Amino acid sequence: MVVETVGMQGISVLDRQLLDTAALCGHLVPAGSVYAFLAEHRHRLFPDELFADLFASGGRPSVPADVIASAFVLKELEGLSDRQAAAALTRDIAWKVACGLALDAASFDASVFVYWRRRLNASERPHRIDEAVKGVVRETGILNGKARRALDSTVLDDAVATQDTVTQLVAAIRKVRGLVPEAREVAVTAHDYARGGKPDCAWDDQVARDALVTALVADAINIIDCLPVTGLDEDAERAVALLALVAGQDVEPGEKPGSWRIARAVARDRVVSVVDPESRHAHKSRASYRDGYKAHIAGEPETGLITANTLTPGNTADGHVAAALLADEDAPVEVLGDCAYGGGQTRADIAEAGHTTTIKPLPLRPAVPGGFDRDDFTVDHDANTVTCPNGATVTISPKGNATFGRRCHDCPLRDRCTTNKSGRSLHVSAHDARLVAARAQAKTPEFAQTYPRRSLIERSIAWLVKDGHRRCR
Repeated sequence: MVVETVGMQGISVLDRQLLDTAALCGHLVPAGSVYAFLAEHRHRLFPDELFADLFASGGRPSVPADVIASAFVLKELEGLSDRQAAAALTRDIAWKVACGLALDAASFDASVFVYWRRRLNASERPHRIDEAVKGVVRETGILNGKARRALDSTVLDDAVATQDTVTQLVAAIRKVRGLVPEAREVAVTAHDYARGGKPDCAWDDQVARDALVTALVADAINIIDCLPVTGLDEDAERAVALLALVAGQDVEPGEKPGSWRIARAVARDRVVSVVDPESRHAHKSRASYRDGYKAHIAGEPETGLITANTLTPGNTADGHVAAALLADEDAPVEVLGDCAYGGGQTRADIAEAGHTTTIKPLPLRPAVPGGFDRDDFTVDHDANTVTCPNGATVTISPKGNATFGRRCHDCPLRDRCTTNKSGRSLHVSAHDARLVAARAQAKTPEFAQTYPRRSLIERSIAWLVKDGHRRCR
């Protein structure tokens, strides 16, 4: 086998070598393990033609497709870094058996993983290894008759450091000046962008910090205003757009005209680093905040097999990707999920795709603690009216609001209903009937018996992030 990676795809030789690890030590690999499976089926699972489009002709050959793809699978299975995986190929018998290496064969260099990963990411089918594994799952029929899918997500940490406002502005300006010659002709005053690091500033002086922010924003605005509207290449356009975003997301006008200061609030969709502009502030609870991405999965709860997965910016709501995770299902399934998937639009999207739901409903929050909530009101969707617990009936407005107003003034139940001086109002969403039905379903014995099966997807989440996998490389 050739271990250098330069231009074209390598080819595996099917003839066994004198020191073939599988022939000499194959009995040490447990039958039924992933290692034994790859040893027997890797040529069929990862044929050379599956990766042929990644390589132009000419140059020296790369690692054979079945070897590198098998190594990728094992690397993720064991949660190893590129260097650790390359080392395992040299000294681990199970890895050698799985990848078809000779007993005395040395591994390829760890950079080969980077090389292949980049080519895969830039291709039209970056997930082909995942697709091949899913094909095996379909062929085995292991999911036949298992018509439940559990949905869940977890936050993944970004590999880059979160940047403050000053660092982002300096980096964004520096990048635009490096890509667009016209930007270098614009006079700048805040910083010498040709050198690294932050600008010189008395950081403990609020006046000095505000003056620096004002100068940086002024530099950014002047550069953007002087650039041509058309004619920039894709990288330059992206850099200019990022500069405009960074220059506006974290600052607000100061007290003096033309001055700027760091905003006293966090932008809703704030870019946290110009190195990785898709990363976002993320949190799964009020106590757990991170910067990065969300990994969303759908899985069969009994076997733990992940049937679909996707990655989104960390501030993406779980319900927004629910339907996409179920898009490849060949038949209707019962969807299990926690209240993050309990919104009306999410339920409607899942139902439109033909699936049923056993999803924990969103909690109701009464206007008065311990008082009346939505389910204490009677909504007649046909008549478009709402009746309160005291018997007063009002019409729902075109925007979905039912306002009781003066009817609440002398109501004996007011203290249990509202603290608003103008009286109680109720918003009836477009999916109100669906949400009412979901809350009723959650009280049934069938729901109590089925819903706990959702927790089994936590095993897959735990496996997904173990051994350092929570941090995106």
